[in-house]
Amino acid sequence: MASRRKRRALKAEINVVPYIDVTLVLLIIFMITAPMLNLGVDIELPKSNARSLNVDAEPVLVTVDQEGQLFLTLGKDPRESIDPETLVTKVAAFVRNNPDVPVLVGGDGRVDYGQVYQALVLLQQAEVPKVGLMSQPAESAAAPR
Repeated sequence: MASRRKRRALKAEINVVPYIDVTLVLLIIFMITAPMLNLGVDIELPKSNARSLNVDAEPVLVTVDQEGQLFLTLGKDPRESIDPETLVTKVAAFVRNNPDVPVLVGGDGRVDYGQVYQALVLLQQAEVPKVGLMSQPAESAAAPR
């Protein structure tokens, strides 16, 4: 009879095994789906009649013509043909003296993209913090008013 009076003591432990199982299943699901989220999608960008930027200072313009020749326009100075090393030197000095001046790159539509990209690399070497790309407005019959 003594054994009948002795009751088992209650355990005050939390059983975490189900939580670990759920966590592992969620981890596996996320490991499988995460690479799928980074896949690229082929898109065709819309044409836009975006408004031009309003800037206080005359921008620095770097232009790449159809043959890949570089041209530089600093502020109100006339456009001049320039070689890559001189471009880096002049733009770096000009941007150091005028840190808020906008720097824009324009490329002829028939020039190879790699040559426009090279102009961007040269501006990076000149330590230009921000560079914008110039474009022509979209030609459409139904332009917004």
